[in-house]
Amino acid sequence: MKMKVLDILQNFTSELIEENMIEIPAYAHLGDFALPCFPFAKKLRKSPNVIAQELAGNIHSEYIEKVEAVNGYVNLFMKRSTFAYSTLTTIHNQGKQYGSSNLGAGGVVTIDMSSPNIAKPFSMGHLRSTVIGNSISLLLEKNGYQPIKINHLGDWGTQFGKLLVAYRLWGDEKKVQEAPIQTLLNLYIRFHEEAENDDSLNDKGRAAFKSLEDGHPEALELWKWFRSESLNEFQKIYDLLGVSFDSFQGEAYYNDKMDSIVQELLDKNLLIESDGALVVEVGENIPPCLIKKSDGATLYATRDITAAINRKQTYDFAKSLYVVGNEQSLHFAQIKKVLGNMGYEWSETIQHIPFGLILKEGKKLSTRKGKIVLLEEVLNEAIQLAETTIEEKNPQLTNKKEVSKVVGVGAIIFSDLKQHRKHDIEFDLKKMLQTEGETGPYVQYSYARACSILRKVKSVDTFQVTVVNDYEWDVIKSLQQFPFVIQRAAIEYDPSLVAKYAIDLAQSFNSFYGNVQVMKDSSYTSYRVSIVQCVVIVLEEALRLLGIKAPVEM
Repeated sequence: MKMKVLDILQNFTSELIEENMIEIPAYAHLGDFALPCFPFAKKLRKSPNVIAQELAGNIHSEYIEKVEAVNGYVNLFMKRSTFAYSTLTTIHNQGKQYGSSNLGAGGVVTIDMSSPNIAKPFSMGHLRSTVIGNSISLLLEKNGYQPIKINHLGDWGTQFGKLLVAYRLWGDEKKVQEAPIQTLLNLYIRFHEEAENDDSLNDKGRAAFKSLEDGHPEALELWKWFRSESLNEFQKIYDLLGVSFDSFQGEAYYNDKMDSIVQELLDKNLLIESDGALVVEVGENIPPCLIKKSDGATLYATRDITAAINRKQTYDFAKSLYVVGNEQSLHFAQIKKVLGNMGYEWSETIQHIPFGLILKEGKKLSTRKGKIVLLEEVLNEAIQLAETTIEEKNPQLTNKKEVSKVVGVGAIIFSDLKQHRKHDIEFDLKKMLQTEGETGPYVQYSYARACSILRKVKSVDTFQVTVVNDYEWDVIKSLQQFPFVIQRAAIEYDPSLVAKYAIDLAQSFNSFYGNVQVMKDSSYTSYRVSIVQCVVIVLEEALRLLGIKAPVEM
């Protein structure tokens, strides 16, 4: 509808009107859409009030019921029946493709996301990277891009030398097989505890990692085993979240590719020695980027520079996104600058997509009385709580286990995505699972309620629209906004726009459901059923773009 309004307005003025200039008034008596005329005042040398009055007097269209000029705004009241029919027909015809665009024109976008560290628990921070990255990939795909989801595993570095030493000293193969992550974590913790009193262990850890870098067979065999066991554990979480990847190439993949990149930096006279280490000056008040330590060891930066070049060669991406926490902003600023200094113009297409922390009672959610909070345990607790609620509210539901999983996991994902990714979020499982308020279960329940109506009636292919009441109009206006919201969410890498939209549509639908009897008046039944069908189509698609399933019953 916004695009239609834009087209209408543009026909009656020579001034360029952008889509984001068109507003939706907070109150219905001010119209369905409004154009502020203040941006045109300086150029036209007229007051906004005069511009609004002149423009309002000229606008006429079969889609416009009335136009008013109020305090420098042009307020437009749409012809409800015309717009309602157009909107509902479009959604019926396009189905799940409604809201799709070719904005990306098939361009490849690599998305570095999730990236947990092997041999360590899957943290809540990695949950954020996973669900934000997954939703962004779905939004980009909806808008004509080709997303490539890369799980850049933390599977290399000195910590693995320490783990090798710890396993050789205190490890038990059977215990690792029974509980890989927890056992390996305990070994890593013990190493650091013992190293506090025996500094020689740190030397052994560095030596062990050097042997791993050099391809020592026994070290490599142990490392591959640790990696494989970790991936098996991570996959359980990815299966629960419904997230898949196109690549699991972690840091280790680039081990044999870094020397040529370091040589390239040398050949381009970019490397400078600093206290025995090698750095690249990036300027603009950004600290130098450390490429090699004084002992010759490489760093995250070395691997990320190598990875970026390799991904460009492999995928020829149009954009390259890194869904990583706020605290890594400096790191990615350095990487981008180094690649630019190397002469790679495509470095401008690299973008860090930062996000905030998960908090519990205002504190970072990482430990609880010294015990690490395992994501898998949190997900299972959410599923159990959802099952308890469903058992109380709808004990006759036939597939309670499956619905509980969809609702429990969906609640956690929705709670994360409904707030802008840069914000820290407060973790409260019980609030997340409420079926009232701005929650995932509320949106899912609204979807299930709409499905229940459709089970009672036959679907409709034809309908007429004569009169549109306020409750119907609110739903139709919300349905019309979907394509605009989806495109904006993709451009801004902001899934919260979709989550907020889903809440708004659910609220409009529930108000419609509570005040309009869909099947009471036969002359309106087909039209009102068509509204419900469109709500089902759009709500399901909105949830899908967030990475959440929509249960037909709850």
